[in-house]
Amino acid sequence: MTSSNTPMANAAPNTPAAPAGKKIGDVILDVQNISLSFGGVKALTDISFNVREHEIRAIIGPNGAGKSSMLNCINGVYSPQVGSITFRGQTFTHMNSHQVAVMGVARTFQNLALFKGMSVLDNIMSGRNLKIKSNILMQALRIGPAEREEIMHREAVERIIDFLEIQAYRKTPVGQLPYGLQKRVDLGRALAMEPQVLLLDEPMAGMNVEEKQDMCRFVLDVNDEFGTTVVLIEHDMGVVMDISDRVVVLDYGKKIGDGTPDEVRNNADVISAYLGTSH
Repeated sequence: MTSSNTPMANAAPNTPAAPAGKKIGDVILDVQNISLSFGGVKALTDISFNVREHEIRAIIGPNGAGKSSMLNCINGVYSPQVGSITFRGQTFTHMNSHQVAVMGVARTFQNLALFKGMSVLDNIMSGRNLKIKSNILMQALRIGPAEREEIMHREAVERIIDFLEIQAYRKTPVGQLPYGLQKRVDLGRALAMEPQVLLLDEPMAGMNVEEKQDMCRFVLDVNDEFGTTVVLIEHDMGVVMDISDRVVVLDYGKKIGDGTPDEVRNNADVISAYLGTSH
């Protein structure tokens, strides 16, 4: 059996390719021996991998492989029973989501969690909350430093709106936008946190071909222009193989592959898992 028979060999049409020769740095995120169980159900078993600064690191696998559970461990939603996560040299066995966000890790979600009645601008502005120093009273009265701070944060948000090419919708309630544009707003809110590491949980799910091409371009630009490290879960194997620097593969909560897209594409265990021949 050759890799040409697997879905991973089929590239998405006209998907932007990752920039050639970009500089990958040292390890910024190191996941070691993570195991996570819910009652008697093992979601993750002894998972280890690392993420290097400035790379796009994909996590792939069939449905139920444990991909979202892995992201939830990284950003503090779940606390694994075994293992540790090291971020920029600091090792943690348990973290909460607030700690993770303060350290510089942002997250988008598979199911959109936007404020549908609020405008695009206000949704993205909510991503600046951790950076706001003024207290609630000063913010409400918009006096002194609070007003200057709000202007500064709004300028940052406007730059993100320009970057994502959604200027025409900046005052539109998010609930009135097409799904693909809502996904951009979700990305914008995460970018407003100015993260060092951006976790993307199926950012292209439910999109048509044109919307996927746009989102691929934005992910590559975030990685290239902002220097943001990206950890990506995505089911479209053409997209994954085109834009990722390295790929880790999970199946039934276990790691079965790890390497460059070409190495993963030709891994017999990965091919078997995707074709279902091992189960």
